[in-house]
Amino acid sequence: MTEDGQEVVQGHCLCGACTFELTGPHNWVGHCHCESCRRATASPFTTWIGQENGRWSFTGTEPVAYASSAGNTRGFCGTCGSPMYYRSERYPNEVHFYAALLEDPEAVEPAAHFHAGEMLRWVHLADSLPRK
Repeated sequence: MTEDGQEVVQGHCLCGACTFELTGPHNWVGHCHCESCRRATASPFTTWIGQENGRWSFTGTEPVAYASSAGNTRGFCGTCGSPMYYRSERYPNEVHFYAALLEDPEAVEPAAHFHAGEMLRWVHLADSLPRK
């Protein structure tokens, strides 16, 4: 908690070199099924936290940035290779952080599935979250 009572959650990469803090409420939390996120994480989908600029900070080694496509940057640990964040010109006021990197991933709860039309046909999720 901050001095003014805002919640702070922390996360880190596999080796612990890249660390970050997210302060206050998150803009959103959701699962993404797009092909780009699947390839960046080598997983069938990933869970993101959308965090407003000014409410996050890198507290350890700053991740390496990779321009994954026009207007999109993905950050990763330069030591262990863990993906750390996604930044897009489409969302200029926020950065997306991987929920699985939190010290306590259960501190957040996804509220939606994004790019559900790209969900792999062998993924069968029994939740009732909206699919966008």
